[in-house]
Amino acid sequence: METKIVRLEEGNRSEESLREAGEILKQGGLVAFPTETVYGLGGDALNPDSSRKIYAAKGRPSDNPLIVHIYRTEDLYQVAREVPTQALKLAEAFWPGPLTMILPKSDLVPKETTGGLDTVAVRLPSHPAARKMIEYAGGFVAAPSANLSGRPSPTTAKYVIEDMNGRIEMILDGGEVGIGLESTIVDLTVDPPQVLRPGFITGEMLSEVLGKVENDATLFTANAGQAPRAPGMKYRHYAPKGDLAIVQGDAEAVIAFVNEKVREAKARGEKCGIIAASDTAPRYEGDVVKTIGDRRDEEVIARHLYGILREFDDENVDRIYSESFGEEAGGHGLGQAIMNRLLKAAGHQVIQVRNH
Repeated sequence: METKIVRLEEGNRSEESLREAGEILKQGGLVAFPTETVYGLGGDALNPDSSRKIYAAKGRPSDNPLIVHIYRTEDLYQVAREVPTQALKLAEAFWPGPLTMILPKSDLVPKETTGGLDTVAVRLPSHPAARKMIEYAGGFVAAPSANLSGRPSPTTAKYVIEDMNGRIEMILDGGEVGIGLESTIVDLTVDPPQVLRPGFITGEMLSEVLGKVENDATLFTANAGQAPRAPGMKYRHYAPKGDLAIVQGDAEAVIAFVNEKVREAKARGEKCGIIAASDTAPRYEGDVVKTIGDRRDEEVIARHLYGILREFDDENVDRIYSESFGEEAGGHGLGQAIMNRLLKAAGHQVIQVRNH
């Protein structure tokens, strides 16, 4: 298959491309497109064949649910069997934006789209090109991230092309995305509501609207034994090709430990990468040291994380050590989302170090 790659620019040309993308989706084809979070791989959410094609293009297990993207809030009533007051409150507060809600699915949505579940994940993105394309496509676009399953989600079209060229009909290049981590997912079919995937919309922000909101118990644990209730819950995700481990502890102990491991790896002929905050990065001896940003600026860290993991792949790094970023399981805030993604990328390999 030849994949058409289109750079989105201002004006009529972009409008024509978005209309063309909508037609491809209506006809059962697949289109990768930018959102405010990461690039999505879109298919017609109401067409079971389109959902099967998404799973095939990504190499994604078919019990891993897809998110249905809509372009106006009232379309919730078509894809959800029930729309509770909580959903309308969240929509008013955070839509359009990086929030996905889990609701009981209507008969309109095939189980191929929901990973076999009786619930549906729904989101209204804020990216203007994404919303226009969804409208042209008929209003319901199923879209996981536009990468091969298990790899870091793409935040630029370069990595969409790397993974999807020749597998899908069209890629819309909208430049670098704004947030860099997937949407927050909140399950409204349980009481109290549960965060199934942390993101830019934090638990504290949800609590201000809904009152009590809990974290799913598996956010910071390896939970491969249970069926996923939402995208990103069951399988190893966001992983670079190199072996990634997170090193936690006092900064001095972490630096000393990592530098010792780097020297050992070099002696074996392995290429080592390091992910570090801007203040500690100069003190590491790795072959490739990536500065992720100021530890206090979690939005910058979130935006850079997947791009850095992809860059390590570009540079054929064998082994990666990352400092710990964000908050631990008890915390809230964007740091929790960063830590959730890092743990999944590392397959929950965490090394605790202490000063001697």
